[in-house]
Amino acid sequence: MSDKNSQKRITVDLSPEVAEGTYANLTLVTYSPAEFFVDFARMVPGAPKAKVHSRVILTPQSAKALQKLLAANVERWENIHGEIKLSGGPDMVPEAGSDTGFQAN
Repeated sequence: MSDKNSQKRITVDLSPEVAEGTYANLTLVTYSPAEFFVDFARMVPGAPKAKVHSRVILTPQSAKALQKLLAANVERWENIHGEIKLSGGPDMVPEAGSDTGFQAN
């Protein structure tokens, strides 16, 4: 049996409320030995702080699978639409373990 045939089909239920989505222009990632915490927040120009609107908690395995899935989809998008430029330059993404300057309240 090939890998393609051995995969199980999963049905996903997406309610209208969740399908609307939540806009985020800031993503914060923290982790413990057992989990990754991905916070999706909104920053408003001139406001002194951002508000987290959604938090997703992942196992390390799920976080790595998400990383690969996002990378593959960004690559596909760029192949069609061109390179995505990061406005903050190459230093926009902090290194793992670095202080981002954000504080949770």
